[in-house]
Amino acid sequence: MKRIVVMVSEPKSLATTRGHLLLALRAAGYEVHAAAPIDASAVRWLTENGICFHPLPMERAAIAPFGDVRLLFRLYTMLRELKPQVVLTCAIKPIVYGIPAAAVAGVSRRHALITGLGYAFTDRHKSMRWRIVNLVARCLYALSLRWATTATFQNHDDRDDFRRLGLLGRTPAHVIDGSGVDLDRFKMAPLPTKPRFLMIARLLRDKGLAEYLGAAKLVKAARPEAQFELVGDRDPNPAGFPLSGVAAAVRDGTVHYQGPVEDVRKAIAQARIFVLPSYREGTSRSVLEAMAMGRPVITTDAPGCRAPIVPGVNGLLVPVGATGPLAEAMIRLIDNVEETDRMAKSSRTIAEQRYDIHRVTKRMMEIIETGLGA
Repeated sequence: MKRIVVMVSEPKSLATTRGHLLLALRAAGYEVHAAAPIDASAVRWLTENGICFHPLPMERAAIAPFGDVRLLFRLYTMLRELKPQVVLTCAIKPIVYGIPAAAVAGVSRRHALITGLGYAFTDRHKSMRWRIVNLVARCLYALSLRWATTATFQNHDDRDDFRRLGLLGRTPAHVIDGSGVDLDRFKMAPLPTKPRFLMIARLLRDKGLAEYLGAAKLVKAARPEAQFELVGDRDPNPAGFPLSGVAAAVRDGTVHYQGPVEDVRKAIAQARIFVLPSYREGTSRSVLEAMAMGRPVITTDAPGCRAPIVPGVNGLLVPVGATGPLAEAMIRLIDNVEETDRMAKSSRTIAEQRYDIHRVTKRMMEIIETGLGA
């Protein structure tokens, strides 16, 4: 039996973002193993679906030299024991340590799935800390990806940036349409008439949280009937947004903060317009889920954010870090009811045509099976 090890840094993604792919690999005859930090709900889902779990000593957002050496050794010993034919690594630490460990352990097919570039490539203020993190990340990517069979990105901008920076070497590169969206689970929902906006994101500056809160305050002054919802958990990332800033916006009535939500479908169904003013994404899963449920999207003209949006058709694009234009876009969709209704229908159509999870999984399976470049 063919054996594959899938490595991730966020264990919950094994059941959510990567779940459909893991089940497809099983159906294709693979013995599937998953490696990640321990999370009880993820381990339970994996066990129920016949997937072996291997705990990893990994801190997703920390630079910890001794801990990372321990992680590298753990990955090598695990792969030497399992002897898989294929390894799929997702996110920076699994990629930069998992690919070399797999090569030394003799794994013949070593795939890197780069789902976004994160803080290491997106700090707009270019702080000294960011410069160090960026330099380290580039060096680690350049070293590890030369050992990869393929590198797969979720948007063309990320792939082109890696090529421009010389991080890919001769490794074949692919681009897929995000992680896809389950169109049966995220069904088209009736569009509310109230102008309720929703942002779903981890509490990070790089997600454009300050811009969302600032634009909400401007819009409420001009259109008092507008409502603003925020869903998402705190994050240990260096770009974390202070919870005190969210609390202040809650106290003055600017936004209603729901915290982390296990199932976002209710929040999306209650919203009329979805907003994500992010500085950069791979391809946002929350945007695809909102589109699948028939919601117009306001997001930024940034890598990974603009890809699912046809401006004026299923949403609007605004400049990165610009509160005023974001507020103007919100007011435009409040005032133009028919345009918003048309965008809602177009969002679902685009989700069906490009982002169906079955289509995306099929393409990812082709890459894993063949490893041919594009």
